[in-house]
Amino acid sequence: MADEKRNGATPSILSIRSLQKAFGELPVLTDISLSVERGNVISIIGPSGSGKSTLLRCASFLERADGGDILYDGNYAVKDGVYAPRAELNRFRTRFGLVFQNFQLFPHYSVLRNISEAPILHGEDRDEVYERANSLLRKMGLEGKEKAYPYQLSGGQQQRVAIARALAMKPEILYFDEPTSALDPELTGEVLKVIRQLAEEKMTMVVVTHEMPFAKAVSNRVIFMAGGVIVEQGDPVEVFENPREERTKQFLRVFER
Repeated sequence: MADEKRNGATPSILSIRSLQKAFGELPVLTDISLSVERGNVISIIGPSGSGKSTLLRCASFLERADGGDILYDGNYAVKDGVYAPRAELNRFRTRFGLVFQNFQLFPHYSVLRNISEAPILHGEDRDEVYERANSLLRKMGLEGKEKAYPYQLSGGQQQRVAIARALAMKPEILYFDEPTSALDPELTGEVLKVIRQLAEEKMTMVVVTHEMPFAKAVSNRVIFMAGGVIVEQGDPVEVFENPREERTKQFLRVFER
């Protein structure tokens, strides 16, 4: 697909324009447009069923959009609902990592193998991958867990392994789909601490979350979705303390109780 030229300006790492997605007769995303600048953290908030997770799944090609554009660094992965050829899409897939709410680790693989399998399959040197994996485990506070299996770990530890697995592919952008929703409050703190650290390191991230204090504190921009549309977006302090739209106000009142 042809690349987009922007008069010499550096394109956003991710640009989505007029994205549409329906499941049968049910519209889930309607005319969604957003951009993500390199080094920024974008939090997407909103009620259940608002299309947040579907948006991430479309951006990562796990769901097929019905229309609109998806660009990475100004290069079209999807244009007017038409997808780039498979080989091009596979190259785009190396640009991002995805962390799911239910971990999705391979239960029959050790922690080390869960983290290292994908880079090795992509042709990287095994010793270099193992060194990187062990470095990531130290970063996640999981040193000494290399030989453990997922069932031997807490939920918070499993999610940190999942984050390390995503980082092992050296992505340019990380997508988090409600990464703490399956965890109790104590374990939630473990995972949010890791994401905060990544934010401080200027890792580009898009985080679908119900953790409002986290979204307010860590994000460069907050997007509020409801009913398959972006209702409001902007600076986190403005969105949380002075929302413009009545639907945003209604949603945030629940978290003030």
